[in-house]
Amino acid sequence: MAERYPFPDLNTLPEDIRARILEVQEKAGFIPNVFLAFARRPAEWRAFFAYHDALMLKEEGSLTKGEREMIVTTTSAANQCLYCVVAHGAILRIYEKKPLVADQVAVNHRKADIPPRQKAMLDFAMKVCQRAHEIEDADFEALYPHGFDDEDIWDIAAITAFFGLSNRMASFAGMQPNPEFYLMGRLPREKKA
Repeated sequence: MAERYPFPDLNTLPEDIRARILEVQEKAGFIPNVFLAFARRPAEWRAFFAYHDALMLKEEGSLTKGEREMIVTTTSAANQCLYCVVAHGAILRIYEKKPLVADQVAVNHRKADIPPRQKAMLDFAMKVCQRAHEIEDADFEALYPHGFDDEDIWDIAAITAFFGLSNRMASFAGMQPNPEFYLMGRLPREKKA
């Protein structure tokens, strides 16, 4: 399946968006398709990435970058979003330095080789993803013994909800994962000469 909406020409984009995309390309070695797909609507691109960065790059709270990516990978699999499972699974493998973890949490986080803290976190994220209307105090209480506070719980829910939007946008638009994502974090990085 091909993308349903053609990507805009990088050279026609507003300078702030173009600069950010080029920065990502420099760091990653390629441009993740999500950056170009959303750039067709600059105001939405800015809003999307501002909220993405507020959730995924924040320094406060006890969630690690790997745990944030674990939430995205697990809930994106529940939402059947190929793009987000592949892209965020790649980032998860790199942050956690575990080549198998993304596949494990995408299929069944309860059988994954992760600690009880992360299983409890993903239990909560999956309930927000699939049955948010059923969240109750007991769901919060189950997270406190694992070191999560109310702000961390907000983060788990917000990441789940934000990527629910992202999953749906990527899926309806036919957004495909970049081929580079498939091998990232699975094999040791080649040393540059």
